[in-house]
Amino acid sequence: MAWKWPGTGKSGGNSEEWTGFIDQGVTLEGTLQVKGTFRIDGNVKGNIISEQTVILGEGAKVEGQIEGNRVVIAGRFDGVIFAKGRVEIEAKGVVTGEVHSPCMVIDPGGIFDGRCHMLASSDAASGVTIPIHAVGHA
Repeated sequence: MAWKWPGTGKSGGNSEEWTGFIDQGVTLEGTLQVKGTFRIDGNVKGNIISEQTVILGEGAKVEGQIEGNRVVIAGRFDGVIFAKGRVEIEAKGVVTGEVHSPCMVIDPGGIFDGRCHMLASSDAASGVTIPIHAVGHA
């Protein structure tokens, strides 16, 4: 079952369909695989795989691996994130572990403790090379 989130209609500009959510007080262990956007406000241990967006709300505590196009963290995450599009760590978000993504945004107040691997965007037709010249003391 998929539905449009309130406020994402014609004026919202967001065409993603929501597949579902895990609310506060819910604990899940295992692999969660969804086609659309999915929100987590509960506790998850395991793998989360989405073709679109994975959102961890402020109450979320997730340990494991996340794969998605866009990953938004406002809660706590410990593990590895693979994002084809971008990773966003919001003001109250805490990420510990590894991030593999072509784009990462950390809002003021957001915490990232780990390693970030910046990958080439899968949407980019061709890469951009920026020459960097070291200025040394001879």
